[in-house]
This record gives sequence, C-alpha cells and structure tokens, in this order.
Amino acid sequence: MTATVPHAPHTGWGRSLGLGVVLAAAVGVIVLAFTWPSVTLAPKDLPIAITGPAAMLEPVETALAAQGGDAFALIEVEDRDAAAQLIRQREAYGAIVLGESPEVLTSSAASTATSQLMTQLHAQLTAMVQQQVAAQFQAQAAQLPPGATPPTIDVPLTDVVPLSANDPRGAGLTAASFPLVLGGMLGGIAIALVVSGAWRRIVALLGYSIAGGLVITGIMQGWFGVLEGDYLLNTAAFSLTLLAMGATIVGFAALFGRPGIAVGPVLFMLIANPISGAAFPKEFLPVPWGEIGQYLPPGAGASLVRTLSYFPEANAWFPVVVLACWAVGGLALTVIGHFRDEGRIAVAAGQAAPSA
Repeated sequence: MTATVPHAPHTGWGRSLGLGVVLAAAVGVIVLAFTWPSVTLAPKDLPIAITGPAAMLEPVETALAAQGGDAFALIEVEDRDAAAQLIRQREAYGAIVLGESPEVLTSSAASTATSQLMTQLHAQLTAMVQQQVAAQFQAQAAQLPPGATPPTIDVPLTDVVPLSANDPRGAGLTAASFPLVLGGMLGGIAIALVVSGAWRRIVALLGYSIAGGLVITGIMQGWFGVLEGDYLLNTAAFSLTLLAMGATIVGFAALFGRPGIAVGPVLFMLIANPISGAAFPKEFLPVPWGEIGQYLPPGAGASLVRTLSYFPEANAWFPVVVLACWAVGGLALTVIGHFRDEGRIAVAAGQAAPSA
C-alpha cells in the first residue's frame, strides 16, 4: 500500500483575499510615503532676514507677501552683519539687504533649494532697484545733459556659507542620507539576529557605530571631500546616528523577538526617511511632518552632519539630544528585554523543579 501524505489545510478564501487587500494597502502606504512629500513640496514660513531703511522695507515685505503668501517668514535685523550672522547660525536661509548698498545673501550649504529661491529673489530685487533708479532719473531728466541714460545698479548675490568645492551642488551630502539610514538598519538587524546576550549586543552596537562612523567620514570627507569641519566631530555625528537607529531595532527585537526587527524598515525607511529634510528643508515639507521628521534619527542625523560640517557657529544640541534619546532608549530596551527573559526562564525552572 502507498502511504498518503496529509496535506496542510488550505488557507481560507476570506483570509487569502484579506491578505491581498492588506498587501495592496501596504504598497499604497509605501508609495504615499515616498511621493507625497515630493509632490507637495512648497516653502512655508521660510526664515529670511531683511534689513534696510524703514521706508524701503515695507514695499519689499508687501511684495513678498503678495507673491509668496506665507512662503517667507521675514526677520528684521539691524544691518548686514546681523543678517549674515543669522545665516551662519542656521537661523535664516538667506537675507535681503536694502539701502545704499543693496545685496542678497544666501547659503548653498544650508540648502540648494533655498539658495535657488534666494537667486530668484535676487533677480526680483535687482529689477525693483533698477526701476527705482529709473524713476529717480526720470524725475531729474530736465536737469541732466541730453542723451544721459539711467545708471545700471549691480546688486551682489553673496553665498555666505558655500558648499564644498568638491560638492558644489550638494549632491554628495544629500545622497549620503539614504545609505546612512540603510547602515543604521543593517547594523541593528544583523546584531539582533546574530548576537545573543544583552551586553554582547550593546558592545556590538557600540563597536559597529564607531567603526561605521569612521568609515563613512573617511569616504565622505577624506576621500570625496564633500564634508568640511572637524573630522572627529563629523565621525561622532555619523556614529551617534548609526547607534540611534541600530539600538532602537535591537531594543524592540529584545522585547518582541524577531517581529520587533520590523520596526527598522517601517519606522526609519517608510516614515522617517521621506520627512527627514535631508534633500529639502523641513519648511518645504507638509505641516507638521517636516517638524516631526527632526525628532526621528534620520532627520536629526542629517541636520547634525550638515550643522557640524558647515555651520560651526550654529547650535547643534537639539539633534544631539534627539539622537542620544533614541540611542539610550534602544539600549535600555535591550537590557529590559534581557532581564525580562531571564525572569521568565527562572520562573519556568522553578515550576519544573518539583515535578523533576
């Protein structure tokens, strides 16, 4: 007689159909996560410094409000030096200087997108100044010699904090954010799957983060030259970002087992990466997602690297604290999961002892 091998019970029709619907919804969420921020990109409350005589400020502010609505948040300052200082401290993306020596200040290191906006404002300001000069010339035409023409006014466009000469378009700095997210996820997933023991996992996370930070900085700053600033500080920024993401994944894996590893791809790749502000400033992203992105490791890491590399006068404590909280939280979850499992094992052993 031929033995028959029993078949596994078939999945129910309703469950099969439901799984298809859930997977389709997941694809929709993925597409939405990566396309929504890009499709809806538009500046809102972009901080721009402005200075000059009061009589000249009002017409320019009115024109900008009529043209861009709430695109710009103008910050009135005393003079050009104060405007440039705000840019160096990452409190403004650019500045408009009015008066006898009109000028437009920008910072390509802060964002190439905002730098392009300031270039457009520069063209508009140049045209406005030229119109004012032409009007004054026309008013004094009777007193001028025949054939005289209005003078041409050159309005300078100054890049206060430029990008590295090796990365003039900022492509390298922007492109590095995605591998950084992948690196943080890779380290966390690999350590959660391969390394056993809470303290061994913590040592592996620290070792990977430090080594990974050195490798990334070595490539970006030492090889390609797309970063500037202090080499060790940039390394610390990359290492802290890797640790924040890796520790979070390992921590959730310690609490929930292998299903906890899914936290990395879902949270960091699908949610945090599109709203990180690495490619475009947070003011370009839909409200409030641009701000939320700065509280997640990919956004905080990208902001910290840019600040330390190009803006040494800016306050970098906020992204440091955000990344440190994620890192410490992940390490704490790793330890909590470890002791919880040890307690369960001890309880199970105590219950089994009488029957042994």
